Amino acid sequence: MIKLLLKGSVLALTCFAFSAQAQDDLVKKTYNANDSAHKFKFTTVLNLETTPVKNQGSSGTCWSYATNSFLESEMVRMGKQPVEIAQIYTARCVYQDKAENYLRMGGNAGWGDGGECHDVINMFAKYGAMPQTAYTGLTNGAKKNQFAEMQAILKGMLDALVKNPNGKINPGWRTAFNAVLDAYLGPVPQTFTWNNKTYTPRTFADQVVGINPADYVELTSYTFAPYYQKTMLWAPDNWSYDMAYNVQMQDITTIIDNALKNGYTVSWATDVSEKYFSWKNGVAFVPEKEYEDMSEDEIKTMWNGPQKERLITPEMRQAALDNFSTTDDHGMHIVGLAKDQNGSEYYIVKNSWGTKNDYKGYLYVSKPYVQLKTTGFLLNKGGIPAALRKKMNIS
Repeated sequence: MIKLLLKGSVLALTCFAFSAQAQDDLVKKTYNANDSAHKFKFTTVLNLETTPVKNQGSSGTCWSYATNSFLESEMVRMGKQPVEIAQIYTARCVYQDKAENYLRMGGNAGWGDGGECHDVINMFAKYGAMPQTAYTGLTNGAKKNQFAEMQAILKGMLDALVKNPNGKINPGWRTAFNAVLDAYLGPVPQTFTWNNKTYTPRTFADQVVGINPADYVELTSYTFAPYYQKTMLWAPDNWSYDMAYNVQMQDITTIIDNALKNGYTVSWATDVSEKYFSWKNGVAFVPEKEYEDMSEDEIKTMWNGPQKERLITPEMRQAALDNFSTTDDHGMHIVGLAKDQNGSEYYIVKNSWGTKNDYKGYLYVSKPYVQLKTTGFLLNKGGIPAALRKKMNIS
């Protein structure tokens, strides 16, 4: 769920923290962004227990950070002691499987850091999980992820294989591919110790994290596909071609509300490229006018407290997906609900860009924004209202 142009190829990058900072720096030229925290007054309605905010650094692994954070909250919900799950172990497993897919498709598939919420569940089911202490993905004294060089090398290797200069691909390519991953991320230990007990990724996933992958479902909303049935999740980073349940637009917030009120958090894929999404201010909403139609005064006062928002329709949402004003470029974790001083509801959203914004790594995102900009979301099926589960034949 990220994008970058590199020599004509689409790679994952909008998830990178510096992209959001660059956007905020641009908008700050027009208004004083530091004023917003004093003009939006949020009151928490509910805030589900979660683990500390992380920082994905210069890597497009937001999907892994968001959905592993979600699994950590699932551990809390189940009464377990949460543990930080190694986000880069999950990402590395995806890179390996994605490489196989890239070659099978003759290079006619996306490559890069990007992924979807379901990737974390799929990798958990197939490869298990590890605690962050056992696999950080940091080598050579690095303090934060920095993946651009590694990804360029991996893609160059795969593209050379696609050209097939020997006339037949040598199966040793997997050893070479994993050697690059080892060099940049460190070798994956076969066993590791956690709380004075030895585990493998499989036994740690089963015995410590303890979730059932079959309990998690992914949803989206398109006007062109039948409702309450599975359809393709139409996103470039859906490299595994997974299907998602197609629900009506208003069901998005109905389901999220029901989940939160019943103790379930939500892994959320969305678009953060709009100028009415501000990481610095920690607020996202949908103003009545498009940014390019605003006057200079309207732009200057955009963050001067709550604004009247646009009425979102399914047609408007679909048009934004079709014309690429909504793209699948970031993943975050919805953990609560709040109200502003006018009584309008916002979701409390945990990000993975560190804590250097007005709300220490969290954002307040309006319901119209979620209805317009959601590209997909994943949760425990128990968080979906019973009537909607019945419509989707989810038992």
